[in-house]
Amino acid sequence: MSSFKEYTRDVYKLASLVSVHDAKKAGAEVVKQVEHPLLSSLLYPLLQALDEEYLKVDAQFGGVDQRKIFTFSEKRFCFLITAVSFKTSMLSICPFWMSNYFEQKWKCLVMLYLPQLGYGKRIHLMNPMVPGLTGGKMSSSLEDSKIDLLDSPSAVKKKLKKAFCEPGNLEDNGVLAFVKHVLLPLFRNEDFTVKRKEEDGGNTIYKNYSELEDDFKNLKLHPADLKAAVESYLNRLLTPIRKKFESPELQKLSAQAYPPLCTKGKVVHMETPVTPARLDIRIGKIMEIKKHPDADSLYVSKVDLGESTGPRTVVSGLAKIIPQEELENRLVVALCNLKPAKMRGVESQAMILCASREEPKEVEPLNPPKDSKPGDKVFVEGYENSEPDEQLNPKKKVWETLQPELKTSSNCVAEWQGNP
Repeated sequence: MSSFKEYTRDVYKLASLVSVHDAKKAGAEVVKQVEHPLLSSLLYPLLQALDEEYLKVDAQFGGVDQRKIFTFSEKRFCFLITAVSFKTSMLSICPFWMSNYFEQKWKCLVMLYLPQLGYGKRIHLMNPMVPGLTGGKMSSSLEDSKIDLLDSPSAVKKKLKKAFCEPGNLEDNGVLAFVKHVLLPLFRNEDFTVKRKEEDGGNTIYKNYSELEDDFKNLKLHPADLKAAVESYLNRLLTPIRKKFESPELQKLSAQAYPPLCTKGKVVHMETPVTPARLDIRIGKIMEIKKHPDADSLYVSKVDLGESTGPRTVVSGLAKIIPQEELENRLVVALCNLKPAKMRGVESQAMILCASREEPKEVEPLNPPKDSKPGDKVFVEGYENSEPDEQLNPKKKVWETLQPELKTSSNCVAEWQGNP
């Protein structure tokens, strides 16, 4: 990488070539325009142009508000990727100097600055400006205004729940914008379905965006139903990306590129991603079970987990829910790498996993496949190839983070984020 000395030299060179008029024009859409601008606002487009060279990028991606900065560093005969045709799935590429439309529409600066320093052209890709979820401009510095590719399902739900989506209001509606510019183009081979209970009108299927927009404008589509549909489709898009990013190679690359900082500005160690791969879940068999001597609601069991050290002691809160005889000699699913904890004086060395519901109140231990045997490992689909933590650190809240997404499907199959 070029040295800081060379970078500083090029800043001076650009400053000697660029007029105040051109610098203001280049940053017109991203820098606040005032009568007497700060020097920093004039330098902004120059520094961004130099970044292309000193970061050695092949292409730069941004919203159309970046167009004047992009063209600031280009020769007038360069190519700009200007639009995306979702019908053909092809990038529409047009020579900038041939396009009267873009000359009139954008009035962009077409300068020779970077080539004058001896640096080559880059490809520039631009996308429409999508409103942020908070109702204003989307910004990478405003966490709740955007959906990140690596956002967890709970983060997506939280952001959409808080998103500005006023009934009937089409202006600055980031949720509608996500549907129009992201979801419908990417799911163009299927209809967009908003799922609702029968008593609320049942499911609604939209063939195109105008139908959905009309229903929203006319209050036939409630914001809560729209948000629920957007959440479902977004998670379908993001799930394979999340899984791919769990590879050690990508984690290492990300940590090197963006080392996390503590409050004092020092680099801290990158945490291992919180995924089901960190859980040591195994099949166990309850060999012996009895009431806890000091708690009527607890059982104390001896559970065979296929270990050479023999059965583990497991304390469970099932005594007032499931009869003792139903549990004895039963196969169960157990979480085995929680830190041992004493429950009313008896140390529990694992946790029996159960499914439950509130209305009506019901609790049932998970049923392993019939051919299971003690010690068999249990995985979430897609997370089979990583070793679990030897012991979960209670301070890191790994189990507490994963547990809300552990559910049973309509077919009574245990899942995590929809993965069995």
